[in-house]
Amino acid sequence: MDELLVRVRLVTLTGAGGSGKSRLALEAAERASDAGWLVELAPVTDPAEVAEAVITALGLREMTLIGGPAPAPNPVDRLVSALAGRRLLLVLDNCEHLLDATARLAGTILGHCPDVRILATSREPLGITGETLWPVEPLAPPPPSAGPEEAMANPAVRLFADRAAAVSPGFAVTAGNVEPVVRTCRALDGMPLAIELAAARLRAMTPAQVADRLDDRFRLLTAGSRTAMPRHRTLRAVVEWGWDLLKEPERTLWRRLAVFPGGATLESAEAVCAGPGLDRADVLDVLTALVDKSLLTITGAEPRYRMLETIRAYGLERLAESGAETAARRAHAEYFVGLAEEAEPHLYRAGQLPWLRRLTAELDNTSAALRWTISAGDARLGIRFCAALGWYWFLTGRLGDAADGLAEILALPDVPDDQLTARALALGAMTLMDNRPDGARASAWLARAQDICRRLDRAPVHPVLRLMLETAQMYTSGWDTSPAPGIENLLDDPDPWVRGLAYFIRGQIAQNFGRTDRIEDDFDRALTAFRESGDRWGLSFTLTSQAEILGRRGDHRAAAGLYEEALRLDAELGGGTAGLLHVHMRLANALDLIGERARAERLLHTALHGAVPTTPEETAALHYQLGEFARRSGDTAEALRRLSRADELTANLPGPAQFRAMILCARAQLDLAMGALDAATARLDEALRGAVQARDYPIVSHVLAGHAEHARVMGDPRRAAELLGTADALRGTRDLSLPDVLAIESATRATLGEEAFTTAYTHGRTKTFANVLTDFALRDSSEADGPATPAGPP
Repeated sequence: MDELLVRVRLVTLTGAGGSGKSRLALEAAERASDAGWLVELAPVTDPAEVAEAVITALGLREMTLIGGPAPAPNPVDRLVSALAGRRLLLVLDNCEHLLDATARLAGTILGHCPDVRILATSREPLGITGETLWPVEPLAPPPPSAGPEEAMANPAVRLFADRAAAVSPGFAVTAGNVEPVVRTCRALDGMPLAIELAAARLRAMTPAQVADRLDDRFRLLTAGSRTAMPRHRTLRAVVEWGWDLLKEPERTLWRRLAVFPGGATLESAEAVCAGPGLDRADVLDVLTALVDKSLLTITGAEPRYRMLETIRAYGLERLAESGAETAARRAHAEYFVGLAEEAEPHLYRAGQLPWLRRLTAELDNTSAALRWTISAGDARLGIRFCAALGWYWFLTGRLGDAADGLAEILALPDVPDDQLTARALALGAMTLMDNRPDGARASAWLARAQDICRRLDRAPVHPVLRLMLETAQMYTSGWDTSPAPGIENLLDDPDPWVRGLAYFIRGQIAQNFGRTDRIEDDFDRALTAFRESGDRWGLSFTLTSQAEILGRRGDHRAAAGLYEEALRLDAELGGGTAGLLHVHMRLANALDLIGERARAERLLHTALHGAVPTTPEETAALHYQLGEFARRSGDTAEALRRLSRADELTANLPGPAQFRAMILCARAQLDLAMGALDAATARLDEALRGAVQARDYPIVSHVLAGHAEHARVMGDPRRAAELLGTADALRGTRDLSLPDVLAIESATRATLGEEAFTTAYTHGRTKTFANVLTDFALRDSSEADGPATPAGPP
C-alpha cells in the first residue's frame, strides 16, 4: 500500500466492519512521507458537518491573517483555502454513513489541492473518479488440524494469542488449547475485531469454553475497549451499524441470503430470495449493492456471493424476527433438491464431471437444506434429497452423509412407498456395505426397497432399481459360488451402465470363488459397457480388476499401468471414491515387484500423511503395506512397528474380516521368523476364522499359505505343500503378485524335493472349501452366522 499511496492520490480501504481498516490506515499514515492527519467521521451524523470535522481535525482556526483576507464563510471553501499549497495525507476514517458528502468533499480537495492525498476507510467505495480501492480481507484462518507451531505461524492465531496474553498473563497456545483456539479463529472468519473480543473473554473463560459458545456469538462477544467507539465495543454493534445504513430491499436480501451457508450464485439467489419486497429482476442490483457495502464477497469464475459467518448469523436472527424463516428455508431446500435431481442422471454418464463439480460447490447448501428438511419433518422432500444425492455421495466418498441422513428420514412419519424411496433405500444400503458394514440394516433397507417395487404396478425405470432388484439377494442372503440368477437378466440391459455393472459383478463373484475361466471376458465386457456409458467410476474399478489379473500372472509392469490409469480416472471424480486406498496399495505392490521400491514407498507415505483422506482402516492398510515391504527386505524392527500398528488399528473395527485376516497373517509370519510360534499359531487361527467367515476364497488362500509356512517351520513340509495346493485351488490359479507365498513354496519344494512336493501339492489341489472347514474344525459362516460379507465394489 505504501507504493500505492505514492502513485495515486485517493485510496479507499474497503471491507466489512471489524476487518481492521482503521488500524491499517493509521499504520500506513505513520509510514507515509507526508504528514498524516486523521479525521474520525464515525461520530458525525450530519452530512453538512463533514467539512467542519476535517477543519477541526486539522486544527484550523477562523482567524484573519494580518494583512490578509477574511475567512471564507463556506466550510468547504475555507478548507480548500487552508490546504492550498500544503503537502499532507488526509485520513478520512469511517465514511460509509456519509458517502455522498465525503465523496463530494474528497473530489473538491483533490481538484484544488494538488499536494494533498487522501486515504479513506469505508465499507463502501466513495465512487468518484480517480479512486483506487484496497479491499481489506479478514486474516487467513489457520488449518483446522494445526498444531501449536503451525497455528502460531498464522496471523489470526497470533492476534488471538497477543490479546489473550494481555488479559490473561502467561497465556500461550499449547497442545492442550490449540484446537479450541483454532476453532475460534476459524468460526470468526479471521475478523480481527471479533478475534480480539473473543480473546478478551479469556479473563474468565477457557479457550474451549469460548469456542463452544460461539453459536451465540453476539451475546458472548461484548467485552470491547471502553475507549473504543460504541459500535466497536460489541460484535452486534459492529454488524448493526452496517444494517442501519441499508435500504429495505438490501435488508430483505441479506436476511434471505443468510440461509445459504455455502454462498449463492446469481441463479440460486434469484430463485430463493425473490419474493415479497424484492422482485426477481432487482436481485442482481441489490447483490451488487451488498458487495459494494462489503457485506458480500465474490469468489469463483461463476460469481458466488458469500457472507462472512458473523454477517450470516446476524441475517439469520433478522430472518427469524421477520417471521419469514420457514418460507426462505423451504425455498432454499426446494431449489437445491431440484438442482440435485437435475444433476443425478448425468452422474452415471460421460458428462458426470461438470455436474460433480457443481454439486460439490453446493455441498454446504445441500447439506444444510437436508438438515432443515429433516428438522421440519418433511419425509417426502427428504427422500427426494437422498434419491438424488445418493450416487453423488457414493462417488465422492461421503458415505456417512448418505446412511445417516436416510436413517433419520426413514424415522419420520409419512415416508412414501414409491420408487423414489426404493431408490434411496438401495443407494443407502450400498453405502452401508461399502463404508461401515452394517449387514442387518443394509439387508433391511434392500428388503424394504424390493417390497416397495414388487407392490407397485409398473416395473422399475431407474437403473439403480433394476440393478438392485436383480442383485439384492446376494447381499441379503450372502455370496454364493455362482451369481444370483438375476445377474444374467441384466447382461442385455439397454442401459450400458447397468450392463457394465452386471458383467463386473459376475466377474467379481467368479474371482472371489476361484472360478477364473471367464473373468477376463466379463471384465472386458464391463469395460466396454462403461466406456459406452462414460462412467469413470466403473472404468476405474474394472481396470483395477484387470490389473489384478495381470499381477497374478506376473506382468507387474502392465498391472501398474492399469492401476495408474484407474487412479487417474478416480482423480477426475475428485479422488474420494470408496476403495481408493486399495488401489494405491495394489499399485505400490506392483511397483515394488518391478524394482521401484522408493517410488512405492513415496506413494504410501504421501497417502499416510494426508494426500488421500484416510479412515482408521485405511491408515492401517498403509501401515500394513509398508510393514510388508520392510518384512520382504529383512527389516524386522520396522516390519514389527508397522504391522503392530496395523494390528492395533483393526483389532476392534466392525465390518468385513478380510483385511484383518491379511494383517494377522502377515504378523504371524513375522512371529514365525522371530521364533514366536505360539503367537503365530493364535494369529493364523484367528485369520482363517475371519477369512472363512467372509467366504472370500482369495483371502482364505492367502491365509492357508501362512498356515503352510507354519507347517514348514514346525517340520511338516508335506502338510505345507498340501496347503499350498489347496490355496491355489481355491484361488483358481497361482498368484505371482505374492512374493511371500512364492518364497514359502520355494522353501517347501527345496525341503521335500520336486517329486514329493508335486505329489503333496497335487493332493492339496483336490480339496475344497468344505474340506478346509473340516480340516481346521471350522463352520461355514453362511450356515451359522448369516450372509457372508461381500468385499470390494460395488
